[in-house]
Amino acid sequence: MNIAVIIAGGSGHRMGQEIPKQFINVYDKPVLVYTLESFQKHPQIDAIEVVCIDGWQNVVEAYARQFNITKLKWIVTGGDSGQESIRNGVYNLEDKASEDDTIIIHDGVRPLVDADVLTDVIVKCQKYGNAVTSMPYNEQIFVIDDEISTTKYIPRETLRRVSTPQAYKFKKLDWAYHEAFEKKIGIYGSSYTNTMMVELGERLYFAAGSDMNIKLTTKDNLEMFKAYLNLDKDNWLK
Repeated sequence: MNIAVIIAGGSGHRMGQEIPKQFINVYDKPVLVYTLESFQKHPQIDAIEVVCIDGWQNVVEAYARQFNITKLKWIVTGGDSGQESIRNGVYNLEDKASEDDTIIIHDGVRPLVDADVLTDVIVKCQKYGNAVTSMPYNEQIFVIDDEISTTKYIPRETLRRVSTPQAYKFKKLDWAYHEAFEKKIGIYGSSYTNTMMVELGERLYFAAGSDMNIKLTTKDNLEMFKAYLNLDKDNWLK
């Protein structure tokens, strides 16, 4: 099976809204529902699990019924950090997923995930054991010597920007979260599954990405999302 784990556990303080950003309505549809619909429509996704901020589980269930998200099978309570939320989602699958199942982790506030990107992540994971969405880095990167100057840069052709979706075989993923939390490796700050895996000594494989796959963190991101929707009303505003 290919199981999507959608992380919707954030509070969204930087958005400056009274409700979590994944539940903000855009054209009469919550952001999270746009994300879920991308996975619902994809023929290779067999099941969906949502890791949800506590207190909003019933809301997610109601939205799934309203918008016909029939692949949603489990709603799990999130943790105090992104890593804890992903861990909760992974642990919930221990008696549900098989060792060789592909688990696709995705941020609930990345609603514009492209079907071709999702396909490539699944294909690459099935081939290599994992896959991380990536894009070339097009800006110049300099290393700070002090507060006002530098003498060193990092060649941009050696860099990749990574995001979600990212996919892992369940056996390795479950092992990694047990290992990381038991040994306190790669679970703090802004760490995510991909950085945790590298800190555990794993090699990651790149999959295709898209510049449209924005994360809705600020009000500017939200306005950009609305602009994308307006450019493609026939596909999104249904």
